Amino acid sequence: MKKLHVNVSVNKNEQEFLCNPEDTLLDVLRNDLQLTGTKEGCSTGDCGACSIILDKKLVCSCLVLAAEVDGSEIDTIEGMANGNKLHPLQKKFLEHAALQCGICTPGILVAAKALLEKNLNPTEQEVRYWLAGNLCRCTGYDKIVRAVMDAAFEMRNENGSNYT
Repeated sequence: MKKLHVNVSVNKNEQEFLCNPEDTLLDVLRNDLQLTGTKEGCSTGDCGACSIILDKKLVCSCLVLAAEVDGSEIDTIEGMANGNKLHPLQKKFLEHAALQCGICTPGILVAAKALLEKNLNPTEQEVRYWLAGNLCRCTGYDKIVRAVMDAAFEMRNENGSNYT
């Protein structure tokens, strides 16, 4: 089977790779591009562990074929921090102890970032709705929601354009 050549921007860096027509974007990110922050949870799009931002839309990378993303812009958890400076969401997750084992955390952070890029002043209900596609088996969602709300507050007060 002939491999397909794909060019993309991943975390603002131009990348290219060869893939089989059936390879998922999740597999290419983890195995070919060595971006292992995006986790495989269910492989059916039900858990959100593999969430990424593809062309400014939140998607489960396990449901996207790598061959389909030629010319796309992809943001993963690895691109969230600015060098050694953590994104406010990352800082607030640590401050609020909003994580445990870490399997779901990257996907939840990416999903929360996608929300705050669209709405820097979400209600608690909006945060809960937006994160409903991300499952965590270790903890309740209260600390996660509080961390997102706190990060939104900080970003609003520091002009969120520095972070998105």
